[in-house]
Amino acid sequence: MANGKKENRRVVFKSTTGHSSSAELDALVLDVLGRVADKWTMCVLEVLNQNGVVRFTRVGELVGSISQRMLTKTLRQMEADGLVLRTVHPEVPPRVEYSLTELGTSLCAAFCEVWQWAERHEPELRELRKKREPS
Repeated sequence: MANGKKENRRVVFKSTTGHSSSAELDALVLDVLGRVADKWTMCVLEVLNQNGVVRFTRVGELVGSISQRMLTKTLRQMEADGLVLRTVHPEVPPRVEYSLTELGTSLCAAFCEVWQWAERHEPELRELRKKREPS
């Protein structure tokens, strides 16, 4: 507070290219965040980042507690967004493997920053959660 008045803080995200943000870019960023920041996408990103090339069934096992339907939906969306490469081997039965693309790997690096932020603020975050819990 300055002079008894509450400061109005606003974080302005700056482009690394030096260009100012546009409504079009803002919409794109919000769309990307909405697609990738969900629980299952984050889990699949982590599994593929830690394990490299992984078969469909193994991805599900490593993620844990995800239905086959949700895993299929998540992987398809990630493939459409360019985060995951799906490779079908011409065998009987067909062998399908998934791996991260360069884009997917770079997204993992960005989420690593979020993880580190949460680690740095863990005591504060836990305390705030405790205060919200009903007695």
